[in-house]
Amino acid sequence: MLRLIFAFILSVVAMLTITPRVLPILRKLKIGQTVYELGPETHKAKQGTPTMGGLIFALVTTAIALALHLVWYSDTDFGLAIIIFSLFSMAIGFADDYIKVVQKRNLGLVWWQKVVAQTVIGAAFSFFCALTPAIGTKIVIPLWNIVWDMGPWYVPVMTVLIVFIINSANLQDGLDGLLASVASVSSIAWTVISLLGAVTAGSAMFPSIAGNYANVALVSLTLAGTCIGFLWFNFYPAKVFMGDTGSMFIGGATVAMAMVLRMPILLLLTAATMIASSLSVIIQRTYFKATHGKRIFKMSPIHHHFEKCGMTEPQIVAMYTAVTGVLSIVAVLSLI
Repeated sequence: MLRLIFAFILSVVAMLTITPRVLPILRKLKIGQTVYELGPETHKAKQGTPTMGGLIFALVTTAIALALHLVWYSDTDFGLAIIIFSLFSMAIGFADDYIKVVQKRNLGLVWWQKVVAQTVIGAAFSFFCALTPAIGTKIVIPLWNIVWDMGPWYVPVMTVLIVFIINSANLQDGLDGLLASVASVSSIAWTVISLLGAVTAGSAMFPSIAGNYANVALVSLTLAGTCIGFLWFNFYPAKVFMGDTGSMFIGGATVAMAMVLRMPILLLLTAATMIASSLSVIIQRTYFKATHGKRIFKMSPIHHHFEKCGMTEPQIVAMYTAVTGVLSIVAVLSLI
């Protein structure tokens, strides 16, 4: 437990120390945000704000989680698996940011390039989980606390889930401090769930050894700490944005934690606001095409709808964080 607390404190301090030293470099390299013309009017003032800041907390999370790794397991190390998958997810976002910001191609990667890349890493990670005895093709059904074997459906369904969650996190990163706030709260929830697994290791719900779940707790709590440290610079008005680099790292880490713990269903609670972002876009586009130009929301993703309704960015962030906090508590209680 002391190691977990130290990891959390160290991650916050590291972000508060490193980020101010990286910001001048980002400005010097002119790695700035491009604000789209179709976005809210209030966002035009954000033009040129340093972006790709997610690279900072991704690398800090990785370094601290590896340095303080509890025990190394050669074949089924859950903590290491999460870190590797998150970095692959981040690499896709980094490529997208690099093309947009450095090469000045506004659209970045073409949508199908991102989806194909995410599908490849998603399928690979799903196969890893399926072939790992302590994870397998079984998932936990909360409340009833029973285990359901998805069999041959596991890999395709989990691959789709991975692509969906990564892009949901990416879509939610549209307001200052929004994704970092939500991710810090949900990561703390996954920490508690992981510690519950460490205490009850070897049970039907948590069949692996205690050290594996402790390693997941270390990664999730470190991510929570780096997100909190990043918020000091990312909260409204943001001095730096995380970019697709950071949002896809968070999305990858979130879905990976859920999968190694065999609890992807709990993403409906801990990642509810991320999911709402994607669903609002899908609903908006479907309705727009079906009605030849009519809209349900003033703007999607839905956090922009709230913005158009007169809410300030800090108000929306506070609302989303509170909702995530309540639903995360429900997620934890559903396993007790």
